[in-house]
Amino acid sequence: MIDRARIYVKAGDGGSGCNSFKGVKFTRSHHPDGGSGGRGADVLIRVDKNIRELKEFRGKQHFRAEKGKDGSGNKKKGADSRPCIIRVPPGTIIRDVGNNLLLGELTEPDQELLAAKAGEGGRANTKTQAATRGLPGEEKELSLELKLVAEIALIGYPNSGKSTFLTKISSCSPKIAAYPFTTTSPILGPLELSEELPLLTAVEIPGLIKGSNQGKGLGAQFLRHAERAKLLLHLIDMAGSEGRDPCEDYHNLNQELKDYDRGLCAKPQLLIANKMDLPEAENNLKKFSFKIKEKIYPVSAKGSLGIEEVLEGIRGLL
Repeated sequence: MIDRARIYVKAGDGGSGCNSFKGVKFTRSHHPDGGSGGRGADVLIRVDKNIRELKEFRGKQHFRAEKGKDGSGNKKKGADSRPCIIRVPPGTIIRDVGNNLLLGELTEPDQELLAAKAGEGGRANTKTQAATRGLPGEEKELSLELKLVAEIALIGYPNSGKSTFLTKISSCSPKIAAYPFTTTSPILGPLELSEELPLLTAVEIPGLIKGSNQGKGLGAQFLRHAERAKLLLHLIDMAGSEGRDPCEDYHNLNQELKDYDRGLCAKPQLLIANKMDLPEAENNLKKFSFKIKEKIYPVSAKGSLGIEEVLEGIRGLL
């Protein structure tokens, strides 16, 4: 997933006013009849719900809007130029690289941001003043950062069964394999809990490891995609199939969230004990329940066991 980009934008300059004089019939006098210049084109950034990432900006980083048309004689005003529209996915954050100023966060479909303001057209000539040139449009270097907009985020250590679980609660089909770091970028899946509730979105965060908040592991750069979620689904490999202790996994991952952003750690969590179809899971769950005084949802994502109970838990919280 391409979730960062840097672009250059240049709004259109205003068109120049016209120096023109028209003679008065049967006399030697003249009066000014020049037209004003047209306004240049603004650069707008608009949300397109059909775009999921920022990959389009790998091939194009420069956006120049059109100049306003020049005025002409007979008091004809130059035409204003149409805005230059840059389309981005929901959840895009725009900053001005020059001063690191946050210009805005775009999260809703068709939401717009004025990225660079166009120059106004020049004035036409008068009896006492010559026509003026149009004003220049703004130019900026912008950084784009994507934070996915999803109500539910799936978190967990590598190979804890997140991708398999996502296929059971949504209609997406991510790559699934029995080795760590199969998922190397966030995956979105639509989730329909009931006819009364709107369609939700779940995002699978690539596997986190100890030290992720400091840049270790593939999941480090994707923690921000969980920031907008209302609910975290914390999947734990209760069978310890990777040789890890489930209790340590639980504490370590929550510490990673806390170190990255305390607000992220404070979000509601559903604790899901996965891989209950494996023989070691039952004994581990007893030890886990004794140490962790939270409600636990035992499931087998591979065998589709316990999924409905989790969906009921999600409905209750959302």
